[in-house]
Amino acid sequence: MLLEHINQILGKLKEKDIPRNMQGQPDALRLWAMEMTLSSAAGKQLYDPILDGLRSAVRYDRTYFDKIVASLLPLLEKLTTGKIAELLSPDYLNMADLRPIFDWEQVIRKNGIVYIGLDALSDSDVASAVGNSMFADLVSVAGQIYKYGMNAGLPVRHDGKLAINLHCDEFNELMGDEFIPLINKGGGAGMQVTAYTQTSSDIEARIGSPAKTAQVIGNFNTLIMLRVRDNRTAELLTSQLPEVEIYSKTLVSGHSDIADVEQGQDFTSSTQDRVGTVKTPLVTPAEMINLPKGQAFALLEGGQLWKIRMPLPTGDDDDALMPASLQNIAEHMRRHYRTSENWWEEKG
Repeated sequence: MLLEHINQILGKLKEKDIPRNMQGQPDALRLWAMEMTLSSAAGKQLYDPILDGLRSAVRYDRTYFDKIVASLLPLLEKLTTGKIAELLSPDYLNMADLRPIFDWEQVIRKNGIVYIGLDALSDSDVASAVGNSMFADLVSVAGQIYKYGMNAGLPVRHDGKLAINLHCDEFNELMGDEFIPLINKGGGAGMQVTAYTQTSSDIEARIGSPAKTAQVIGNFNTLIMLRVRDNRTAELLTSQLPEVEIYSKTLVSGHSDIADVEQGQDFTSSTQDRVGTVKTPLVTPAEMINLPKGQAFALLEGGQLWKIRMPLPTGDDDDALMPASLQNIAEHMRRHYRTSENWWEEKG
């Protein structure tokens, strides 16, 4: 039916009837006939998002469209070639590829652990693109979980919400506008985000907006701060603390001469210790900057201040509990790792 409609329009179209940006192109009449057919009532019933994107490319002027996508082409080439393409877009029909293919919902249902090394130091553009798409996908999954639960569509349902923990190191390299709703509204779906960065300026430099930076920082309930070198970053913690009154002691001494020689004294002296109270910040930015290694201040449980001191490994060879290297830890985890093929039979 649509093909007949295309042929009917094609028989009536002339070169002057098509948009100026399409005139002179090969098959311009047929392309415009297809566009008119898809814009009709019958064509709108055949909606497809990929087809709709191709139609927009046809409608736009080619030079205008090239300007829009010019900045994206280098990044798209990186993401669609080489090993990156094999990782992000595997061939689902390749039976010789034994790598498991999974999505976020499968990982969450199986209580799985996923480590993603983005190698931002080597290629920050690819790391940023993959990180942003990952967060955007997680936002979509969080919305699905919030509306329908984790086990939507499964024959066996278990009550209870699963905690989804995200640990994002150097998260300022990964975040974008899609990260804000994840930390702002993801708690309703069980999302718990732990982010690591050096300074607050890193976030602002990435987002480019002080207001959005304050929005990101304000959505975190817990703040743990080790030694920092930036006064502005230190004030993120110290500005939330109240002033306290401390006792102060003042030594006052003095003397006075006696003019009457008949008293038998030449002068009198006095010494006083005066005790009072003064207000002072509970923790100052200077104290944050001068923290020793392995120590930190933390705002936990609704803003309660804690001082943390972490034991540091000494590196002595006589420590029997200290692994020789991270490789030994990984091998131990690989030997003792338990898979979750029968995750649907587990309770909880």
